[in-house]
Amino acid sequence: MTRYARQMILPGIGAAGQRRLGDAHVLVVGAGGLAAPLLPLLAGAGVGRIALIDGDRVSLSNLHRQTLFTEADCGQPKVQVAARRCIEINCDIVVEAIAQKLTPANAFALVAQADLVLDCADSYAVSYVLSDLCLDQNTPLISASVLGLGGYVGGFCGGAPSLRAVFPNAPDSGASCATAGVLGPVVGTIGAMQAQMALNVLLGFNPSPLGLLVNFNAQTLSMSGFRFDTAPEPATRFPFCAASQLTEDDLIIELRPQDEAPTPIHPAARRLTFPEIQSVRAPRVALCCATGLRAWRVAENLQPNWSGEIVLVAASAS
Repeated sequence: MTRYARQMILPGIGAAGQRRLGDAHVLVVGAGGLAAPLLPLLAGAGVGRIALIDGDRVSLSNLHRQTLFTEADCGQPKVQVAARRCIEINCDIVVEAIAQKLTPANAFALVAQADLVLDCADSYAVSYVLSDLCLDQNTPLISASVLGLGGYVGGFCGGAPSLRAVFPNAPDSGASCATAGVLGPVVGTIGAMQAQMALNVLLGFNPSPLGLLVNFNAQTLSMSGFRFDTAPEPATRFPFCAASQLTEDDLIIELRPQDEAPTPIHPAARRLTFPEIQSVRAPRVALCCATGLRAWRVAENLQPNWSGEIVLVAASAS
């Protein structure tokens, strides 16, 4: 009896499907709660190469949902522990552990190497960075988000519309699991669905999960979903940029007040009022804040009267 016998007997998989999984190279961004069920499932299924990027360390306050880790792992880099767990499940696969956070500066090369990208980050700035790159490179993206007692998972790009086509506007708030709370089983459910969507894409299942978004409400134990295959891409998008990618020709605006960010995100950053920003002319303006949310909202107000390029810089993703 082989390792993959139970899945290879399924219609549509067989030896050919197993070879497709073994030849696949996936990029997993984030090694936290969503990745906790996803990584063992991909490893167990025989996905041949997994590149895993996350700059955080294991924390006791996250163990209720990041079930890939134990108390003994606290303080260690998440990617190193997660990679080790995956290899313990399946020694025939390759797991590349990248102990740094994904940023607009390093994302291009990582996405370019992958057949499929899995967004398990707790950052909407990272989600949009990945979506923009995957759309440009025609790479499938399975993105998920969980907050409180609900969340969603969707298949974007790779021939389907992008995340921006479904969520074209700035989020209502910058809340995260750390600020708004979350229950472990919600994250586990969504993460397992992400893994299933990924396998469906890699195996070429029909209908494709690309162009599908599924919502899960843990309080009512209900699911709903819709297809967005024909959703149009927004006419305007404000791309995210890393602080290291800014130049001396940019007008760099630090939107965080002095008490929030005593040191601006960039040495050339200026703190200007909105009317002052409008009075300056530059080829590109970079709006900087903690998560990108304030920057996005300022960009929406600035765009009608700004002739140059507008980019967003999130300190949490730079």
